[in-house]
Amino acid sequence: AVSFLVFSSRSSAKLVAPLGCLVSRQKHTLPDLPYDYAALEPHINAEIMQLHHSKHHAAYVNNLNVTEEKYKEALAKGDVTAQVALQPALKFNGGGHINHTIFWTNLSPNGGGEPKGELMEAIKRDFGSFANFKEKLTALSVGVQGSGWGWLGYNKDQGRLQIAACANQDPLQGTTGLVPLLGIDVWEHAYYLQYKNVRPDYLKAIWNVINWENVSSRYTSCKK
Repeated sequence: AVSFLVFSSRSSAKLVAPLGCLVSRQKHTLPDLPYDYAALEPHINAEIMQLHHSKHHAAYVNNLNVTEEKYKEALAKGDVTAQVALQPALKFNGGGHINHTIFWTNLSPNGGGEPKGELMEAIKRDFGSFANFKEKLTALSVGVQGSGWGWLGYNKDQGRLQIAACANQDPLQGTTGLVPLLGIDVWEHAYYLQYKNVRPDYLKAIWNVINWENVSSRYTSCKK
């Protein structure tokens, strides 16, 4: 994910090394799901999962690879205008790949319930209670205008959890600096076939398949 530091507006110094890495980097590939397409039913049906993973995520991966090839050519030519023109496509397709790669692991047929241990203590500390956190992230995600994501992230500078909404496929860390722990996809392709335009019903259901072990593992890792 190093190449997506280009989208942080906080420091232009971050541009140099990641862009140089594009010259020799491997092609991105679509990750396998850690469960079957039907494993999250009845909360998210198999048709949605198959289309979401094999069509939508695959398209982000393919378009990211194409864009990075064009970027490599622009770098080789020293064509800064072309580099700048390609950055929205890098951000959109790179973000789509980053976000979905996290999203699939955030879900599990054995998910639901509440987190335990350190993560639960942090949620109580920073949101008052798990119920309050769940209510706030749900409301934030319902309120995303158009397409986007609701996130639970970790603010390393402040040592605390934060929730944030991102538009389109903007990657959380590359655009806000927060380390992503839990992402909720609220693009219509994530729920429309099952829940039509009733996003709150989808958001109510998705809590039944949240993989708190994965979220907790991410929290532990980013604190090191």
